[in-house]
Amino acid sequence: MLETPFHHYQHLRRFREIVQVLLRYSFDELVDQLGLTSLLFLPTRFLQQRRASETVGAPQRLRLALEELGPTFIKVGQILSTRPDLLPSAYIDELSKLQDQAPPVPLEDVLQVIETELNWPVHLIFQTFEETPLAAASLSQVHAATLNSGEQVVVKVQRPHIRPQIEEDLSILCQLARLAQEKTAWGEVYDLVDVAEDFANTLRNELDYRGEGRNADRFRRNFAAEEHLYIPKVYWSYTTGLVLTMERISGVKIDNVDGIRSAGMDTKAIALHSSRIIVKETLEDGFFHADPHPGNFVVMPGEVIGAMDFGMVGHLDRYLREDLARLLFAAVNLDAQRVVDQLLHMGAADAQVNRQALQRDINRLLQKYYDMPLKEIRAKDLVTEMWPLAFRHHLHLPSDLWLLGKTLGMMEGVGLKLNPDFDMFAVAKPYAARILRQFTSPKAVGEKMLSSAGAWGDLLLLLPRRIDALLSQLEQGHMAARMEIQNAIEISHYAERVINRLVVSVLTMALILAAALLLPQADFTWPWPVITWLALSSVVVATISGILLWLSIWRSGGT
Repeated sequence: MLETPFHHYQHLRRFREIVQVLLRYSFDELVDQLGLTSLLFLPTRFLQQRRASETVGAPQRLRLALEELGPTFIKVGQILSTRPDLLPSAYIDELSKLQDQAPPVPLEDVLQVIETELNWPVHLIFQTFEETPLAAASLSQVHAATLNSGEQVVVKVQRPHIRPQIEEDLSILCQLARLAQEKTAWGEVYDLVDVAEDFANTLRNELDYRGEGRNADRFRRNFAAEEHLYIPKVYWSYTTGLVLTMERISGVKIDNVDGIRSAGMDTKAIALHSSRIIVKETLEDGFFHADPHPGNFVVMPGEVIGAMDFGMVGHLDRYLREDLARLLFAAVNLDAQRVVDQLLHMGAADAQVNRQALQRDINRLLQKYYDMPLKEIRAKDLVTEMWPLAFRHHLHLPSDLWLLGKTLGMMEGVGLKLNPDFDMFAVAKPYAARILRQFTSPKAVGEKMLSSAGAWGDLLLLLPRRIDALLSQLEQGHMAARMEIQNAIEISHYAERVINRLVVSVLTMALILAAALLLPQADFTWPWPVITWLALSSVVVATISGILLWLSIWRSGGT
């Protein structure tokens, strides 16, 4: 009986393939740590004789091993290349080179997938369908076609029978993550099971092309007022989970500077448009294109940027964007202590982190940019310098933030190619200022208070029962801690004071919330309307309540 929990034959066979590839690329120590040697048919010494070249370093060997293991593991490498908190920078650089290319699927297999998914013969759907694919990757390939209505489209078709292989590999990855969690030093620092499950969820979403279509529609809505960005139309009548049909757009590749100039277009203006788009989608929308390599963007007539491939996107919710804004504000002010405080607030640094060492490293990084003009600071350099720091101190920033850093670096590279004087920070500054104003506006503060008020209200409803239960357990001797009750009446009075203060606190917050929502609409032209009287009354009563509450706490010695 095997010591490892892999009994299904198909999984066992795939496990053996994975172990053999790992050994061929000299990852013997990892195989031993995970206890996978027993899965092999052949002795390890025989496999060692068939090793690939050991003249290259471990990062290169890892990249080669992932490429040999196929689509799922190529995707793993691509995701890991955006996670400098998990791997040293040398691995990040190498995994960024992973190529997701594959031989094309025979045309008859592609047509079979389309007809099965759309329940209609291909020749009745498309007027023309190009036999040679425009691109062929490990999960899909793309063909040019013409609808019967005459519209030019591209059809993205998932490779036949790829899902069972993906699901098997994902199952294996999750089991490997559990083994690594238990048996490796890496597992003592990171929640590897959570990382594996997050990756599995990401890949499964990527395999459903309806999600990619919805992403495109969302980008189109977000940029409805932007005349310099074009998002191709999704043809939902010809789109399913395995087939995506979109409008075909054409233009000059965005990094083809000579081609853009030959077309009579202004490269500086295009750089400005592209940076404005990336800043808006990240800071304002919190929904950004996370695969902005030059092949996914073309420049169309009128200096309009056409975007393609919406399978990989990043999400930054309001709270994460607010945390990021605060973090950047502290960094701009060279306040290393405040940066560390914010990292702890975000949960990016564990409570056990060596705070002094982290603050020292951050201070060194910030001082490097002291008095340096913003236009000379490169986002890519800044993000790259953060990599070893994040790995050294095991910073657990959300994966979307690392994805954002890589995205900004790629877009900055395109911008600099179009315009050597390109300044990403100058473009971002007014957007960042507006975002900070939004986060600190009366309405935003009011919404936060309203959210907190709900939690306090729940606490008020539960507190009497909780105190009653606590007193009962104390009286019956069920509490493990040794406590002497001098006077149950004193405890009851104390609880009553606490509840009264909580009630006053909640009412005060409610009044502040009312003032925050009403003041922007107040009209101070005499005679004042009712809404102005209500707003000012809320401010006055909230102020008095707050002062009385503070005096009550102060007189009682803080209890």
